[in-house]
Amino acid sequence: MRIAIIDESAARASIIREGLATLDDCELFVVTERRGLLARIGEIEPDIVLMDLGNPSRDVLEEYFAVSRALQRPIAMFVDESDDESIAASVEAGVSSYVVDGLAPGRIRPILDLAVRRFNAFSRLQQDLAEAKGKLAERETIDKAKRILMDSRGLPEPKAYAEMRKAAMNQGKRIADIAEAIVTAHNLMGGG
Repeated sequence: MRIAIIDESAARASIIREGLATLDDCELFVVTERRGLLARIGEIEPDIVLMDLGNPSRDVLEEYFAVSRALQRPIAMFVDESDDESIAASVEAGVSSYVVDGLAPGRIRPILDLAVRRFNAFSRLQQDLAEAKGKLAERETIDKAKRILMDSRGLPEPKAYAEMRKAAMNQGKRIADIAEAIVTAHNLMGGG
């Protein structure tokens, strides 16, 4: 596992390193410079990112949230103090674990595990949602194509669907692809 530790303080980063010392097969990368952070993380390609921000200003916190949004990785963020607005912003930014005043070597491993599990669960939910939206869009296209066939050829709904299904089987395509072609052709012919 590749772990990026982002901390401008080498002393605080060493606490995280100490907490991860028991992990086998683990590569640790400490990044202490904020400038070019996203590019540096891109070079490292970590499996998880641990950010220790201490007591950041509002601007610094927002900068790290922007990095979090772009990463698409499990992220655990450590801060000394927080407020409701910062916690809400961290959730919006995709931070998997937002830990207030909890930087201690013994807590690092459980927090890391939690961040990975939360990230994976959230990713599955996002995939399920994208899949459901895709299926809904396909269903809407199929319904639109059926209406086009029903109106243009005077077919009843079951027959229109059967025609699309037959074309899909004959062409080795999905019904949704055939429906998309019907809708596109209809729109090109000025029917849309």
